[in-house]
Amino acid sequence: MWYVSTRGIAPRIDFEGALFSGYAPDGGLYMPEELPQLGRETLREWSTLSYPSLVKELCSLFIGPELIPRDDLNGTSGDTGSAAIESVHGAKNVDLIVLLPKGHCTKIQELQMTTVLRENVHVFGVEGNSDELDEPIKTVFADVAFVKKHNLMSLNSINWSRVLVQIAHHFFAYFRCAPSLDTHPLPPVEVVVPTGAAGNLAAGCIAQKMGLPIHLVVAVNSNDIIHRAVQWGDFSLSKAVKPTLASAMDIQVPYNMERIFWLLSGSDSQVIRALMEQFERTKSVGLPKELHSKLAEAVTSQSVSDEAITQTMGRCWQENKYLLCPHSAVAVSCHYRQVDRQQPSPPRCCLAPASAAKFPEAVRAARLTLDTPAEILALEHKETRCTPMRKGDDWTRMLRDTIEDLSQQWQGRVQNLPA
Repeated sequence: MWYVSTRGIAPRIDFEGALFSGYAPDGGLYMPEELPQLGRETLREWSTLSYPSLVKELCSLFIGPELIPRDDLNGTSGDTGSAAIESVHGAKNVDLIVLLPKGHCTKIQELQMTTVLRENVHVFGVEGNSDELDEPIKTVFADVAFVKKHNLMSLNSINWSRVLVQIAHHFFAYFRCAPSLDTHPLPPVEVVVPTGAAGNLAAGCIAQKMGLPIHLVVAVNSNDIIHRAVQWGDFSLSKAVKPTLASAMDIQVPYNMERIFWLLSGSDSQVIRALMEQFERTKSVGLPKELHSKLAEAVTSQSVSDEAITQTMGRCWQENKYLLCPHSAVAVSCHYRQVDRQQPSPPRCCLAPASAAKFPEAVRAARLTLDTPAEILALEHKETRCTPMRKGDDWTRMLRDTIEDLSQQWQGRVQNLPA
């Protein structure tokens, strides 16, 4: 399995190269050169698997047999950072750098990252939003020699491996919701995907292309660039990022849409390169008519207000005694709209990305009460560590200097090892 950049200039690489990377050197994102096609019998076999076994079977189609440990670089809009920290803190062969957008995560999300004091975890609090903190990361990964020298990789959905694992969400959802796999053709299932950077949406589009009969609904908050792209072919920035209760989705540059455009264009890297370079210059492009038509055929979309989020959280609690996080509520709001219209539809699954315990502000806005877990309450009393990245600072230089310092520390430790 080879991986190519969506912009077609960077050389193709194997899975290990895609895993231990971020943006491609030409500014694109890595995608499989070809997608495996799955028939009915494979789907039937996979439908009996546990989730871990399903992930293993799916990944075996894309991954070679050997992997090696590397250093990590991660930008987060909320939950990726703490998940990455949990996976590697205290590890002897990995250093993790996390950029968190100060004021754009909840207090609990920030504490989950800043209270980890392990020496291999380095958290920066950026005076900017998620789109702004992605820029220095992209600049660092554009320096191929620097990336190779310091063994850098990204852990958010810039990295293909993150999208790969998310593909399993869609297969698992389908198998749980499809009434039968004995009919011909296989029955469709609708999957509602709440999204900001569009990583899980890209995963769903890939699953479709592999033969999974799902209908995708993309659900966004008031930062609605994806919704406008689906509805009208308008892929352009608004004047500013709008703060919402679903803060991890407060994103104006959904970089994984580049993967979706590439997929739907028939892997036309020349078209995608021109499109995305224009977007980077002007912050506004109209999708070509054929590409917009294919996007609208693959995906439907809805934009959900804060008011609808809190109403959905309240309704779900009243009807099901289940407390939604605000991001999950964005998806479930779309479900309620369809239910209230009383129109026939296939079975529907709403993807739920987080626990409500991380979002007490949204819970209070919905006039609900939260039984906060003890481990969350304990965060308030822990020591924190976070290096500021202020407006006016050279964020790229700060990142590069940190990486250089960590590499020098590694070299010193290796030299001091006994012969």
